[in-house]
Amino acid sequence: MGDKSTGNAGKPLKTSDEGAALSGVAALPQDFETALAELEALVAQMEDGQLPLEQSLAAYEKGVELARICQQRLDSAEQQVKVLQGNLLKPLADTSGMTED
Repeated sequence: MGDKSTGNAGKPLKTSDEGAALSGVAALPQDFETALAELEALVAQMEDGQLPLEQSLAAYEKGVELARICQQRLDSAEQQVKVLQGNLLKPLADTSGMTED
């Protein structure tokens, strides 16, 4: 109903992504690289300490979702590697001849 360019206190938001994050309808990337890049950018913004509390909370919430996406993609890649190796992940070769005694 209202203009999405303003927050609850009538202050303009910096980007439409922040408005989407505040409303809980943020479109999250589905590929690992994009999700990781967005997560790193959010972390940098939060570490800067310049975000208002409400935007910090929205950024944190989005960061949790981005981290979850990254973890899911890594888990999926790990499963694909296991399948390609016939589920026979082997420990590293024994290097007993290379000890430093």
